[in-house]
Amino acid sequence: MSLAAPPPARVFAELVSVRSPTLAPAPVGRSEPPAPPGREVHVSGSAELSAGPDRARVSLRLGSRKDEAGAARSSVARRLEYIAQSARQRGVLEENMTVTEDFSRVENTYQMEAEVCIVFSDFGKMQNVCNLLIEKLGTSVTISPPHFYHTPEAVDTLRRQVCVAAVGNTRRKAQEVCHLFGQSLGKPLLIREEETKEWGGHIDSHLPNSPDSLTLQERIQNATAHASCKVFAVFEIKGKGTRRTKLL
Repeated sequence: MSLAAPPPARVFAELVSVRSPTLAPAPVGRSEPPAPPGREVHVSGSAELSAGPDRARVSLRLGSRKDEAGAARSSVARRLEYIAQSARQRGVLEENMTVTEDFSRVENTYQMEAEVCIVFSDFGKMQNVCNLLIEKLGTSVTISPPHFYHTPEAVDTLRRQVCVAAVGNTRRKAQEVCHLFGQSLGKPLLIREEETKEWGGHIDSHLPNSPDSLTLQERIQNATAHASCKVFAVFEIKGKGTRRTKLL
């Protein structure tokens, strides 16, 4: 999965003093004095990430029309076995291959048709398999353009990563604000996800271009998913840190 560099975050910072603060007793053994109560920095920030598709599905169609039923079946069966063997030799698992067959009689002949759907997680292997089958089987097999998509796990990963990136941007900006005033950033008091957006890839089901006219890279680009996230956070402000002198 490729992650695009997040754009500069927009930051809103505010120093707030809380009314009627309540002091909590300092824990035993604490070496630093507690932070003055009611001192906070409010910050908002955002991030945007993208992820390319992690799966591609290719459909292969083949058929045979003969005077005898056995001949029609045998012709398709030989090619199906060659397709399956070629895919297995290049690391495709059986569970990622689906075969459907249709046998019918047309006038005085027998017609056998089959479709093989193969799901690839390695796009390089996909190209190797398709190129080999085109070279060896020629016009006796029809290979559809690959359909790229995201698994649910990949979509969930993108959502988590963009949220974490937005929180990281927000925290860094809060540190810069505190540094500007000679203060130290404390623990987070509140982190709220305010807005998330997703587009492309698994979101857009209709593409403006005809699928047959797109190159492989254009298909991958059109299937790339994007997500943005905005968060709001409140951090505690600690007093300016004091240096300690080590006694020998």
